[in-house]
Formats: sequence, structure tokens, C-alpha cells
Amino acid sequence: MTLDSATTAPQPAGAENGPDTSKGRRQFRFPSAFAVLIALTVAVWALTFLIPAGRYDVKDGSPVPGTYHPVQLATGFWDRLKDLFLSPVNGLYGVTDAGTGITTPGGTGSFAGAAGVFLFILAVGAFITVTMRTGALTAGVARLAQRLRNHRTLLLVVLMTVFSLGGTTYGMAEETLGFYGLMIPLMLGLGYDRMVAATVIMVGAGVGTLASTVNPFATGVASDSAGIGTGDGILLRMAMWVCLTALAAAYVARYARRITQDPARSLTPLTEDDRRIKEEGSDAVRLTSRQRTVLCLFAATFLFMIFAVVPWSDIHVTFLPTLGWYFPELAALFIVAAILVGLIGALGEKGTADAITAGAGDFIGAAMIVMLARGVTVLMNNASVTDTILDALQSAVGGTSSGVFAVLMFAVNLPLAFFVPSSSGHAALAMPILAPLADFAGVGRALVVTAYQSASGWVNLITPTSAVVMGGLALAKVRYDQYLRFMAPLMGALLVVVAGFLVIGAALH
Repeated sequence: MTLDSATTAPQPAGAENGPDTSKGRRQFRFPSAFAVLIALTVAVWALTFLIPAGRYDVKDGSPVPGTYHPVQLATGFWDRLKDLFLSPVNGLYGVTDAGTGITTPGGTGSFAGAAGVFLFILAVGAFITVTMRTGALTAGVARLAQRLRNHRTLLLVVLMTVFSLGGTTYGMAEETLGFYGLMIPLMLGLGYDRMVAATVIMVGAGVGTLASTVNPFATGVASDSAGIGTGDGILLRMAMWVCLTALAAAYVARYARRITQDPARSLTPLTEDDRRIKEEGSDAVRLTSRQRTVLCLFAATFLFMIFAVVPWSDIHVTFLPTLGWYFPELAALFIVAAILVGLIGALGEKGTADAITAGAGDFIGAAMIVMLARGVTVLMNNASVTDTILDALQSAVGGTSSGVFAVLMFAVNLPLAFFVPSSSGHAALAMPILAPLADFAGVGRALVVTAYQSASGWVNLITPTSAVVMGGLALAKVRYDQYLRFMAPLMGALLVVVAGFLVIGAALH
């Protein structure tokens, strides 16, 4: 999952080679998602004094096209300054008064904060960290690689599919950094290079996140912010995941086959150290019965989450009950699953508790980013400028076909994904404004969610503001320019395929 992807990232491999020209001057480092969102909060607050206040009439929770009208605010400067001060708190547990439309902590009315998402993110973090500490995930991937060692192309496809599954279900990102030490000697031993080792992991998980099906940090947060269920639009996203994963796997396998036939075409030629690692091979990996059970429980938890959030009745699957679970139930599911995994994985009571605490701590960054982003939304709503911005955007996209609208939503999210590389922060920030545009365009809000997550995932495959990208390349000892050269054709192909799916999704609505 993408936490604060713009935090300090290791320098790309090869940066240490050559003379040090950085002495005596400070190197530029892109600000973290926290810094971006805090700056954005202040900037949005200042802009609320310049943007005219206005509102739409609302029917059944959606703005009614053509009903936008200016309004006069009853709040003064000091009230607005207090809103800025309380924006993070409002973003967590603010309540919107039905009469005034103002969100405050401890008020009465409808809940506007992201407390449910906040707790859910911590629960998922605890579950994943407990599972990682049992060693089951690492051992499982290693065992899979061993079994398919004599079927190299099949191995690449299977491994990329496994990492892609992690991306599409829970936004696997930072967790991939632990697999480079395993994947590099394996790929070198099979006759491949470091680029293959890096891209099996990075592109596999990245494409899965791009085509998220139930990823709580992208699909979940965005769906919540858009006012729809996580399962809405899942069939289109599943089809995207299958096609994009196949495309990425075929691309990596083609490169791998090409360099085995002609090693001179490798973008990362073998070094003496690589040759030594290749000769040593990899140690045998044994998967214990406990780890097998943990892996089964890990997979079952995510499968049950998918079952619990999908509106089966809406897609005419009558033999399965629609549970309609949301963030409270899902948070409880992952907390219980984390405890079971810890105990089954022989972490013991203290080890399980420590892992749960550590996991929640590791994921607090993602949770706080959602809180800050939701706080920006509250600022805009309290100043009654959200509908003004929505009216301007509606005028810009008005008259376009549904297919063009879907592609425009993808394009609008591309720069946002660069400046806010946290998928959850991006979702919480953009969806309250962009999702209602779907009502005007006559398409489902789920399509806007799909367009957002596709843009976020596409950018995060290559952005230098991502610690996952830069950290992974540093671990693999692949230069960033080499990686960009490898990725350029694939990025173009992904762009075309994603645009095609968005147009199809709009046409089928």
C-alpha cells in the first residue's frame, strides 16, 4: 500500500559512482505528502476568501444539475481561521450540521470525518505486519520460485501475478522492498539481469495497484469519498487487472527472453559481483506447516473481504448473499485475522501484540494523510466553495460524451498523482470534487474512482517522488535512467489500454 510515498528515499544505485559534486550545496528533495497536504490546506483556506461561495440543490445525496446559486456566508474571518486550525480534527471526526451545512467536532448531524477509514488502515497495517513477521510471505514466494525454477518464462508470469495480486487487493508497495534480496540472486541464477529482478517485483505490484479491485488504500478510500460502495465497478476493474497484468508480464518476459538470447542487449549488464551471485545460486527454502496455514489464512482474509464488499445482488448473482460490509466490519475482520495469524504463526501473545502495535504504527502515516486530505474537503465545504469549483469543472466537461469524460477524469488525476503520491491522500482529496461530476455526465461514480486509481497507479510506476520506486531501484542497483528506458514503451501501452477500458466502462453504463 502506498503510505507517504514521498518520504526520504534512497538514492538510485550508481549515485555513489563518480566524483561527489554535491558538497557545498543542498540537494533538492521533493517534499513529502504531509508537507504537500499541509501547504495545500493553507493554500485552499486562503483561496476560499477569493472563490465565490455557492451551492447546488441536492436530491438523494447528489447535486442537481443547473441549480447552482451563490450563497452568503454567515461565518467571519475568525470563524474561518478556527476552521483552518481544526481542519485535521474535522477531517478525522467532524460532524456536519444538517441546517447550516457547517462541519465541527462534536456537533450533531451527519458524520463527515474519516475515522472509519483511519481505523481500517491501521487494522490492515497490523494484519500485514503480523503476517510478514511470521516469515510466511517471503518463504511462500521463495518456495514458488524454487518449484518453477526449470520453467523460466512461467516463473516470471507467476511471480508477477502474485505481486500483482498483492497490489490489486491491498495496494502492495513498501512491502515489496523486502523481496529484492530474494529475487536478485534467483533471477541472476536463471540467466536474467537485475532489470528483470527489479521489474518482476515493482511492475508486478505496481500494475496490480493501477488496476486495484478492492485495494483499501485506493479503491476503498476513493469509494468512501465518492459516497459509493467498494464493490461498485468491480467487474470492470477485474477485467482491467487481468488484461494489464497479462500485458506487463508479457512485456517483462519478452525482455527477459531477448537478453538470454543476446546478453549484449541487457540494459543492466552483468558485473563481476553479479557473476559471483549467479554461480552461488540460491539456498533451499522450506515452507513449514505453520507458514502454509498462515498463507491460507492470509489469502482467505482478502478473499472474504472481497466477498463481503461486493454487491452481489446488483450484479445479478442471486446464490450469494450481499453482506454490505463497510469500514467498521472490515476493520474488525483484519484485527481478528491479525490475532489469529500471530498465534498460528507462533509469534505468541507478546509477539503478536508487538507486531500489531508496530504494524499500526507503520501505517499511521497513511491514516493521517487521509485525515489531512479530508480536512481540506471540510474547509472547502464550510466555505461553500466546493460546489463553485464543481460548477466550473462541470462547465469545462459539459457537452462531452461519456467516453471523453472518463478519459478527461484520468487526465485530471495525473498531475494530482505526482504532487500527492499517496494513493489514499489523493483519493480523499480529489473524489469529493470529481465524483459528483459523474452525475452530470450521466455515468456511474465508480467510473471516476477507476479513472482516479488508474492515474495514480500509472504515475506511481515511475515517479521519482516515490520511495517504493527509488528505494527498489537502489536495492536492485538499477539506475533510474535505465529503468525509465525500460518502462517507456510499457507506459505508453498501459496508457492506451487504460483509456480503452474507461471508454468501454462509460459506454456500458
